[in-house]
Amino acid sequence: MRLAVFLVGSALALPAFAQLFDDNEARRRVELLRQQVEANRKATEERLLKAEAAAQAATEQSAARGAVLELSSQIDSLRGDIAKMRGQLEVLANQSDTAEARQKQLYLDIDTRLRKLEQRAEQQAAVPEKPPAPAPSAEAEPSPGEAKAYQAALDQFKLGNYTLAVAAMQGFLVTYPSSSLAANAQYWIGMAHSGQRDYKSAIAAQRKLLAAWPDSPKAPDAMLSIASAQETMGDRKSAQQTLQELIAKYPASSSAASAKQRLAAFAKR
Repeated sequence: MRLAVFLVGSALALPAFAQLFDDNEARRRVELLRQQVEANRKATEERLLKAEAAAQAATEQSAARGAVLELSSQIDSLRGDIAKMRGQLEVLANQSDTAEARQKQLYLDIDTRLRKLEQRAEQQAAVPEKPPAPAPSAEAEPSPGEAKAYQAALDQFKLGNYTLAVAAMQGFLVTYPSSSLAANAQYWIGMAHSGQRDYKSAIAAQRKLLAAWPDSPKAPDAMLSIASAQETMGDRKSAQQTLQELIAKYPASSSAASAKQRLAAFAKR
């Protein structure tokens, strides 16, 4: 506004200046005035540009602060999620270690019993015995074909080929349903399922043995296998109940002794 007034006043005063000064002096002063006006204009434009730049920088800085705050919030949330996942991984790792330890113990028990049975069979084969008189209710000895088929299926289990062992034992039961080795075959089906960590199928297979052959020497072992599967699945209460039933039904069996040891271990936990 002052600049405009100054310009208007200057314009009105030009005729008077022309009367007082000669043309050269008038031109010089007009040029000087023009230069001052131009300098003021440039200074004003520069200040305006600086003000706009400062305003833009302030806006960008404010937006950047908002973005930084949002990013910081997301980082905190991610850190919380990572902490939760670490806790879950620790729980899963602990459960896996526990299950693996139980599975190893189960296989050690199986291996120990297999060795005892093999040693007993070797001792009996080394000492000739008089054949006992056949009892009316005694089971017939397996035929060579039965024994060969059963041994082939058992060899698959010993080699860790659990899928083949299940198929072979099931085939044996279809071919020789009345064999004296039928209960044994059903037992190894359950153990092969345990080897595959299919504990539900393992429990179902052993319960089938108990239903069809409750008086078989393998029945106590089947109950012990059920308890092991239940414990590995985390069903400790059912495992304890199965062990107690085993001791009650088959108190003189070696499996009952193992069941007592496991119950004692449960009590210490």
